Amino acid sequence: MSDARLISELENLVSENRNPRSMDIDLLPTIDVLRRINDEDQTVATAVQRVIPDIAEAVDETVKAFNKGARLIYIGAGTSGRLGVLDASECPPTFSVPEDMVIGLIAGGDHALRHAVEGAEDDLEQGKLDLQSINVTADDVVVGIAVSGRTPYVIGALTYAKSLGAKTVALSCNPDSVIAAIADIAISPVVGPEILTGSTRLKSGTAQKLVLNMLTTASMIRIGKSYQNLMVDLNASNQKLVARAARIVMQATGCDLEEAKRVLDQTGNDVKLAILIVLTGMDVETARTALAKAGGFLRAAINDKTG
Repeated sequence: MSDARLISELENLVSENRNPRSMDIDLLPTIDVLRRINDEDQTVATAVQRVIPDIAEAVDETVKAFNKGARLIYIGAGTSGRLGVLDASECPPTFSVPEDMVIGLIAGGDHALRHAVEGAEDDLEQGKLDLQSINVTADDVVVGIAVSGRTPYVIGALTYAKSLGAKTVALSCNPDSVIAAIADIAISPVVGPEILTGSTRLKSGTAQKLVLNMLTTASMIRIGKSYQNLMVDLNASNQKLVARAARIVMQATGCDLEEAKRVLDQTGNDVKLAILIVLTGMDVETARTALAKAGGFLRAAINDKTG
């Protein structure tokens, strides 16, 4: 693509426009620079609020995929790719799901998580190849993440995923983007020009992080990974999480620390089972069977026992 054409494309992107509220930012004292940044950040949640119906549609498709044993796959470049990898990597410890249930792919591979990989985002074919490397199927949900909505790597990935029949989602911060036109579901929180022109790791990155948080958290809640507002499927893999597991059991049941630790020892730190045992008096195997019968939904298992 010629420089003139690329410049023309960028001029038409909301995220690349100049912000009239920060034209004098280089003249301001530190505290006023920070206030301007904070003022702009406060607009992000409202922009995300406007696209909640689109996020809800993506959540419902993700839940369908999970219930079929399929995956949620994020794919992006630069900051967008890093945010996808971050969200994916936090799902196993938070919800005790397999590491390949939510996958993050970034243009340039793992090296690009810490280093800029020049030109990786411009490779249309590599997006397809990276999806092929994880054997994407029609049952998966593929979320292409690109602030501009025109990143070739993401375009290639979404085009390939859609050709297989996979459900596709576009997450960008520009309305009527290229990837929005490709995908089945378009999530486009428009946060406006950045405080520093074109630095889309700022408001746009924050909006993407909020959307990704909502997408995985709501999907996990919908498949039974919470009880009330407690994350009862966490993986207690370090001292802090072991303590958190005990605290969750105490919060859910009203038992004391000694009782919580005793039951967690019986269940191998399985928080769901521990809560079910404390609340119903079941033994471990009976509780395990009851939870399986309830499809992993703790509230349903409790209600089945208590009526």
